[in-house]
Amino acid sequence: MKLEFNFNQSGVIPYRKTRVGLEVLLITSIKKKKWVIPKGFVEFNLSPFESAKKEAIEEAGAVGTNETIELGHFENKRSIGICHVKVFAMEVIEMLEDYPDKTRRQRKWFPLKEAAANVQTKQISEMILSLESNLKS
Repeated sequence: MKLEFNFNQSGVIPYRKTRVGLEVLLITSIKKKKWVIPKGFVEFNLSPFESAKKEAIEEAGAVGTNETIELGHFENKRSIGICHVKVFAMEVIEMLEDYPDKTRRQRKWFPLKEAAANVQTKQISEMILSLESNLKS
């Protein structure tokens, strides 16, 4: 019998408002170099959003506001067990030139539809596409 572990993760969809519409910041994963959002395990002393904000700084050099909405959640089956991932919207207010993962990842701003098309996870893609309507409500 194989033991399954449950883990809590959180991530953010970092966005900015431009004169042509919303843009989403994506980063590359370290191993496969696929476009992903900043996410990681929820740290025991932080809320899921605070933990995700910290990941955005470490992985993308993106500093965000403290206001957020939860866009949704999904489960990710991995070799270590099941990860329950909560995803939040985060408006970026500053981009750092120097951050921990700078040499390990690329970062790039995408228009909404292009960002949604570039991520592999269907649920994240749907959350990116729902961003505009979620921010208006």
